[in-house]
Amino acid sequence: METGKRERRRRLILAALLGLLLILGLLSVLWGRYAISLPQLFGILVSRAIPTEASWPAMAENIVWYVRLPRILLAILVGAALSVSGASYQCIFRNPMAAPDVLGASTGSAFGAALAIVQGLDGMGITLCAFLSGLLCMGLVMLCTRFSRGSPVLGLILSGIMISSLFQAGTSYIKLIADPHDTLPEITYWMMGSLSGAGVEDLAWLWIPLLLGFVPLFLLRWKINLLTMEEEQARALGISTRRLRGVVIVCATLLVAASVSVSGIIGWVGLVVPHMARKLVGSDCRVLLPASFLLGGGFLLLVDDLARTLYTTELPLGILTAVIGAPFFLYLLSRKEEG
Repeated sequence: METGKRERRRRLILAALLGLLLILGLLSVLWGRYAISLPQLFGILVSRAIPTEASWPAMAENIVWYVRLPRILLAILVGAALSVSGASYQCIFRNPMAAPDVLGASTGSAFGAALAIVQGLDGMGITLCAFLSGLLCMGLVMLCTRFSRGSPVLGLILSGIMISSLFQAGTSYIKLIADPHDTLPEITYWMMGSLSGAGVEDLAWLWIPLLLGFVPLFLLRWKINLLTMEEEQARALGISTRRLRGVVIVCATLLVAASVSVSGIIGWVGLVVPHMARKLVGSDCRVLLPASFLLGGGFLLLVDDLARTLYTTELPLGILTAVIGAPFFLYLLSRKEEG
């Protein structure tokens, strides 16, 4: 009986998160320096299916289809990807501090993406370089953790910090040799995280790596729960923990790499949002991953709305997520200590 109530509560929470995300998406289309009314938006959307006489400016239609809708979708997808990857890392490593930022996946992916930018690549080329570099970084972190003594949690965090610093040094060297008039400003602004250059062309290829990352994680999310158990217990149930952990790491790193390739480094999302989702629905990955998807998409969409409307010049997303995320994470830590 108690289990049934818990399941209904979780379904209601997921439905509420989906409703909030849809409402926020609608408001994001209307909200901006160029105001668009609800009747105008309705007419613009309907006109694509049913030819009607335009009663709205042509600029409004262009802004909706080519500026705001692609950016809103990218903000949702990037936020969801970072959140789901963070929740996956935390589950498989049984460590609440595990996240793309802490483990070095973001820094490693950033190094690969910066290297691709210097080489003149774009689109899938940047994603591929970011993925391979992020995977290399994660592999080095896990290798260093094996040789560390003492607490495995502390060893994982220290290994992540050490390897991240090496890849960050590599990125700094790339910035040093980059063209100061063209490539360097692009890399520097990109490292702070932004969706200002997002467009339809990004969505045209981004769905491929995101689909390859999301689908296996959601299909395997009930098995990921078994990785929170002891190794011997998981093996007794017939689960190859090493293979499953490898698949999850590859998929989560692919999500991070795809996100970094279009938005740059956006910190804290993969660390804070899974904690927020866990507070709402618990630690069961069958519900935690969908909740992280919806909550992460809504969180980054809201942050992006603030970034593009607070000031006359657009703020980098990485700055806002740090300002919001760091105090909130301190609050979560203090709540945990009190409990």
